[in-house]
Amino acid sequence: MFDVSLPGPILGIDPGLSRCGYGAIRREGSSLRAIACGVIRTPPTDELPQRLAALHVELEALVAELRPSAVAVERVLFQVNARTAISVGQASGLALTVAARAGVPVAHYSPNEVKLAVAGHGGADKAQVADMVARLLTLSQIPGPPDAADALALAICHAGTGRVRAAVGVADVGPTPVRSFERAVAAALARDGAR
Repeated sequence: MFDVSLPGPILGIDPGLSRCGYGAIRREGSSLRAIACGVIRTPPTDELPQRLAALHVELEALVAELRPSAVAVERVLFQVNARTAISVGQASGLALTVAARAGVPVAHYSPNEVKLAVAGHGGADKAQVADMVARLLTLSQIPGPPDAADALALAICHAGTGRVRAAVGVADVGPTPVRSFERAVAAALARDGAR
């Protein structure tokens, strides 16, 4: 079960081998606050095993430093480029492994679930999502680079879908800060569960 009332933050991971975005948020009363975000990069000139090893070490250090209560990872659904899909899948697998080894619960969210939870509609573009991330976290500017903003959006999605997920029979992630989107998120989750 997921519980964002635990003392640790929620860590969002936007997986990628060249650029793996991360963003951590913490609940403060009824608000959410960003506590870390950035991108882990691996040099494309390095061999694949070295890049995966470097990403693994960085993700382990991140989880050890932040001690999250939950990790939200973007679910890989579709990529036009098979090579990109494979590298994203490898990075996603590392994030899942690191979280599991640390005993941290993991949730997967599709890009549309994240867009719906953060921006209010599943067809939102990256700029709209990034703008809402800044608004929901009361940041003075849109977080960058885009991979970091996407990771923060994953964490926000996880924090904001708890009661809704419980209502449709999925593990609870706590109270939602984005109440106006609850019905839409519940409908999307119900549709995803029916597939």
